Amino acid sequence: MRFYEALGLEPALSIDPEDLKKRFYERSKQWHPDRFSRASSVEQEKALEMTAVLNDAFRTLRDPISRAEYFLKEKGIELSKEAPPELLEEVFELNMALEELKEGDELARPQLIEAKHRFVEMRDSIDASLRGAGARLDLEEVRSLLNRRRYVRNLIREVEDVLPN
Repeated sequence: MRFYEALGLEPALSIDPEDLKKRFYERSKQWHPDRFSRASSVEQEKALEMTAVLNDAFRTLRDPISRAEYFLKEKGIELSKEAPPELLEEVFELNMALEELKEGDELARPQLIEAKHRFVEMRDSIDASLRGAGARLDLEEVRSLLNRRRYVRNLIREVEDVLPN
C-alpha cells in the first residue's frame, strides 16, 4: 500500500487526521526538492518522485471516502458498476423524469428537484456512515456503501446536468 508506506502508516480505514498531517509535513520537509539541489540527478529525481507521492498520499488519505476507495482497491476489492438493487425503482423514475424534461415537459422539474434532494441526503448519510463507523465496518460493508455512494453521486450529476443550479 504505497500511500500508507510513504507516510509510515499501517494500512487502515481509520486514520488520526492530526497524525496524518504531522507525518505528511515531516516527510515533505525530508524530501523537499530544495534540499537536493546539489545532489546527483538520480537523487533529485527521487526527491521529486517522493514529493509527488506524498502529495497524492495526503490528498487521498485525508478524505475518508477516497481513503476507503483506495484501501479497497489496494486490497483487490473492486467496486460495482451496477445500480444497487434498492435504488432501481428510484433510478427508473429519475430516468423517466429526465426524459420528460428533455422533451419539454416542465412538470417533471419539481420531481427532479425533489429527487436531487433525496440523493444528496443519501450521499451525505453514506458519507457520515463511512466517516463515523469506517473502522468498525467489515470490508464488504465498506464496499457496499461505496458502491451505493458512487451510484448516488452519478445520479446527482445527471440531475445537475439537466437542471441549472
